Amino acid sequence: MSTVNTDTSLAKFKSYTEAVDWIVNLVPLGIKPGLKRMEMLMDLLGHPERRLKFIHVAGTNGKGSTCAFLTRSLLALGYDVGTFTSPYIEKYTNRMQYNGKDIEEEQLLTLANKLYPLVQEVAQTELGSPTMFEVSTALAVMYYGQMTYPDYVVWEVGLGGRLDSTNFVNPVVSVITNVGQDHMDILGDTIGQIAAEKAGIIKSGVPVVCTAESPEAIEVIKEAALSKKATLYLLDNQFKYEKIAVEENKQVLNFTGPFRQYRDVTITMNGAHQLKNVSAALMTLEVLRQYHALIIEDEDLYAGLRKTQWAGRLELVSEKPRILLDGAHNPEGAEALTQALKETYKYNKLHLMMGMLSTKYHLGYLRHILPIVDTLVVTEPDYHKKEDAHSLAVKVREIMNEMNLNIDVSVETNWKTGLDKLKSRTEQGDLAVVSGTLYLISDVRSWILHTADSEKGW
Repeated sequence: MSTVNTDTSLAKFKSYTEAVDWIVNLVPLGIKPGLKRMEMLMDLLGHPERRLKFIHVAGTNGKGSTCAFLTRSLLALGYDVGTFTSPYIEKYTNRMQYNGKDIEEEQLLTLANKLYPLVQEVAQTELGSPTMFEVSTALAVMYYGQMTYPDYVVWEVGLGGRLDSTNFVNPVVSVITNVGQDHMDILGDTIGQIAAEKAGIIKSGVPVVCTAESPEAIEVIKEAALSKKATLYLLDNQFKYEKIAVEENKQVLNFTGPFRQYRDVTITMNGAHQLKNVSAALMTLEVLRQYHALIIEDEDLYAGLRKTQWAGRLELVSEKPRILLDGAHNPEGAEALTQALKETYKYNKLHLMMGMLSTKYHLGYLRHILPIVDTLVVTEPDYHKKEDAHSLAVKVREIMNEMNLNIDVSVETNWKTGLDKLKSRTEQGDLAVVSGTLYLISDVRSWILHTADSEKGW
């Protein structure tokens, strides 16, 4: 095992900014599926992951919201919680939280200086340099396993599952939200292939909670759980929910699981899909109560669920004009957003601004959202994998012709100019929505709330 010189005078990075620049500058290495680099890093670090209890969360949509429900619930129940999510909304430190607060800049600097020589050591082997996401994942494990020691770590997959850099851990429970058409360039062309990648987080004997609805995906996940002798808790089989009431910023449901019921659960997150996500969280907590003696006081649990929010998901960031942000960027996300806009919100006209990455399935997204849109601004995220706005506008017009739609479409490659146009169109009684990649959402959110640019990274 390598030893790390802790003499600060020899530190590679003198500031938080230098450390983050190092991490973000690894982005051009891209995505390198496989766990060997992570396993070598953990070996060099003395396996801090073995001290931790992970709740491993995978899925196409709903991962972030499910992680948020789990985090707020466990905190309300009195447990210390680490939360690792991606991508971040405004700042690199968002992705590593302890008890709901970002890692401190000085803590990140300390850990980066400790990790840097080990990353160089791995880079000198035939495995090559760890990627940006692998370095981020290693830093998170160090933060939780060597600094903060939470009772549970809510651990979100970055991409897929089977070969994702988070998949070296042995969790106490695995969670798979829905399975849809996303990252098809990497994960596969069919729902079955994508589901097989997600099911790669299933470990021998570790219970699995799943809210997938596609029969093809469910079959693959059932087979994976059976082969690993992992008990599967599947939505509409072992557990279910019933919608009781819906209004803006308030939804009420009843939850029925194999061990008990929860009645009149209230959440303030909007969209029918959040009823699925909170049900996944409740089932996960019930599994922890049954298998790991998690102590649940109903009053505290209900309070935690009510307080749960998740930035950039049906988030109202301005009242005059009304501007709603939502990181829907694939067909399933667009379907959920469209349903919420129809059922939850009242408005005269709907004005949409969207920007996408070039790797996404845009036509499916557009078919869901365009029928309810009055005006559209097509723009570009400030990110190297962005989809050209003019090319995206061609696809928009293709779907408009296909569906016989009449929408006022304009193209603004600069998202700030596009945002100004969106605001100018949104009169009293209207609703403006910014949707698409979270890289666009993070920029717009920072600009509206803080008049500042967000940090960038995956």
